[in-house]
Amino acid sequence: MISYSAFTTVTGKPAAEALGEALENMNPEPTGVGVFEVEDGSGLWEVAGYFTEAPDKGGLALLEAMHGASFVVSEIPETDWVAKVKRELAPVEAGRFFVYGSHDADKLPEGAEPLLIEAAMAFGTGHHGTTLGCLRALDHIATEGFVAQTVADIGCGTAVLAMGAARLWPAKIIASDIDQVAVDVALANAEANGLAGRIDCVEAAGLDHPDLAAAAPYDLIFANILKGPLLALAPDIAANLTSGGHAILSGILNEQAEEVIAVYSQVGINLTRKDVIGDWSTLLLSKSA
Repeated sequence: MISYSAFTTVTGKPAAEALGEALENMNPEPTGVGVFEVEDGSGLWEVAGYFTEAPDKGGLALLEAMHGASFVVSEIPETDWVAKVKRELAPVEAGRFFVYGSHDADKLPEGAEPLLIEAAMAFGTGHHGTTLGCLRALDHIATEGFVAQTVADIGCGTAVLAMGAARLWPAKIIASDIDQVAVDVALANAEANGLAGRIDCVEAAGLDHPDLAAAAPYDLIFANILKGPLLALAPDIAANLTSGGHAILSGILNEQAEEVIAVYSQVGINLTRKDVIGDWSTLLLSKSA
């Protein structure tokens, strides 16, 4: 079955939200509408509608005239996305860590630390430069002899980073995300990796949760999110990190890295290592004594 998308970009959040709301009222109605900021500092927002039948050309033309937009309409062929992901996402090696789907279980290298993430749960598989960079930073500090007793994974997604820490140390580990679906996925992944009971998972924004407060301070904090939330979290991360502890930060475009480094330096957390993978930077920082 063929479905359809109608995609455009506009400048600014108010304009994008207004266009998204108008798109929802089209006839035939879209099955979904997405409004997302382009994270490149351009100020552009993406607006897209998805339809089970071809969208009305006259309706789109009217929206274009009213909102100063220009839609591109595309056919979307029916796809078994899980099967496609299984074919195209090869296992990822990040230092000692081997991130894989069950369909690649026979490829597990001897001596590697396995992290099973199924294709159906493909956000945070290790293929993205941010997750890969965080796993490399984790491998680096472990190789240097660092041992964490308490770990927080903020914005955990699949909890692949929390699970990586659990493979290394018998630590108290807590993972959090603002999305309850992600929390459920994290719990399922922990169980699938034989780590049930090793990782606590909570729905929370940043470090704002009683369980996160009770487990603080942390020897290691992961935050693989975006620049804006990372900057806002700097004081909280500093307050909840032990002296000599590490923060591993990503979700940072390369041109944003210096600003993040500067803000964290102001709260006593200083850069010790930077890993650039494609367009993304991962920062390993340490809190001064």
